Amino acid sequence: MFNKRKFNLVDLVFIILFVIVLIGPVLSGAIESLSGKVEEFKTSSSFNLLCSKTFKEMENDLKKFSKKNGINLNITYVDDLEVVDILNTDYKSYDGVWIANSIWFYMLDNGSIITDSKSVAIDPVIMGVTHSKANELGLIRDNVTNNDLLEAVSSGKLHYVMTSVTQTNTGATAFLGFLNSLAGSPDVLTESIIHDSSLVSKMSTFFKGVDRVSGDEDYLTEMYLNGKYNAMINYESSFINLNKRLVSEGKEPLYLIYPQDGVALNDMPLAYVSHGQDSKKREFFLEMQSYIRSDEVSLLMQEKGFRTWFGGVNDNVNKEIFNPDWGIKTGNYLKSFKYPSKKVMNEAFNLYIDAIRKPTHVVFLFDVSGSMYGEGINELRDAMTYLLDKEATKADMLQFSEADKITFISFNYDVLKVYDTLSGSETDKLTEYLDTLNPVGGTNIYSPSIEALRILRQVSSNDYTKTIILMTDGYSNNGTYQELEDYYHKYDLDIPIYSITFGSSSESQLNRIASLTNGKVFDGKNGLKAAFKEVRSYN
Repeated sequence: MFNKRKFNLVDLVFIILFVIVLIGPVLSGAIESLSGKVEEFKTSSSFNLLCSKTFKEMENDLKKFSKKNGINLNITYVDDLEVVDILNTDYKSYDGVWIANSIWFYMLDNGSIITDSKSVAIDPVIMGVTHSKANELGLIRDNVTNNDLLEAVSSGKLHYVMTSVTQTNTGATAFLGFLNSLAGSPDVLTESIIHDSSLVSKMSTFFKGVDRVSGDEDYLTEMYLNGKYNAMINYESSFINLNKRLVSEGKEPLYLIYPQDGVALNDMPLAYVSHGQDSKKREFFLEMQSYIRSDEVSLLMQEKGFRTWFGGVNDNVNKEIFNPDWGIKTGNYLKSFKYPSKKVMNEAFNLYIDAIRKPTHVVFLFDVSGSMYGEGINELRDAMTYLLDKEATKADMLQFSEADKITFISFNYDVLKVYDTLSGSETDKLTEYLDTLNPVGGTNIYSPSIEALRILRQVSSNDYTKTIILMTDGYSNNGTYQELEDYYHKYDLDIPIYSITFGSSSESQLNRIASLTNGKVFDGKNGLKAAFKEVRSYN
């Protein structure tokens, strides 16, 4: 017979300790191994795509394809030029990249990370002019050249809006396209060619036609719809979607012009970002790339205004989308050009800022009410010190040129002081002036806005693009919006007021000003420097 006795608490503790000592290491190893397997599964079953905002409408199709293949597709949307900075600093966080133009791959510090790159579609960057204006200027014909557009601008009969040359893909590629054509369409642009005084003069004349500049393509469309303009430079696909809206609203559509001596073409490459991933990543990428280039998806992309036929011409297209009444010619071969080297492109962009770009007169309105005391005023000084430092901003291609004008207006419950410089390269005294600002009193954003408009109303739009940048950290409890509205309408102004929110500023008040002036509100609550950098690309 077994000796029976009851387990007491001490026995139970000894048994538990025995089990832990005996099988604990084994169990720990198993858990660690299982955890590793889970992480390996998570990594291999996900794909991180860095994507231009241009392709945001394709997200549902991409996600559907990925889900069908058991892959979790993570998409990060950015502006095209941001892709370069992101891949230069953090390329290992991404497995693929889809961008509007492959020229930005040339700007990478390590171009070898980009493999398996293939064009998905073609999107020309062109000028659109209202049909009536195009007819008046004799531009409704097949043999229009870029010199014809130059002559129209030179005569003062053609003005247009566009995106920033140094901060957007559309602006950059359009600029390089015009530069190449007006240089006589050489095999490739070189430094000696772009510095030719005759070419610089032509380009300077052409860019005198700019009325407004946008820092991104989406806002450009909204700016056009809310303004009184008759010409614009943009993607063909953007024009198609814009014209649909214009027609639906009973407004005049734009007539698209394809100069026979060359247009800038975006090739929209989808590429693999190689950094030693599991081979299954690349296998999935190649399958996804084939899917996007398939007939099925090509038709979807054509519906969004993208040309998905490669080379030559295509007469078999949906004429409601590629509408010939809008000047769209899919039966004509589009002559493109070869993009220059990274060095030449950088030199061309700096030349644009210093000698080609239409100068800007920007008025900064600084809230120095009592709530800005301490951290607020210090952050403002830091942000503006950066913007006024030509060497610091040159890396971001945001520097002021010698021909630019800058005006500072400080305010609290009223205008305190107006301080300006007649040259964007003479900013030392402006920086010194920032150190004298002493926050005190209430807030009035309307009187300084009127003062800024009064100053810019006396500046010729033929000589300068005109912009007001308003920074405030509080609710305006002095002055009235009505005063500002009355002044703006009295003189039928077209001067945007871009506002930067900070602290407890009232977005409703700023949005109302943006609506009145066809401007925009930027978020500076997470950093004034970043906000000022962003708004600088709009002037």
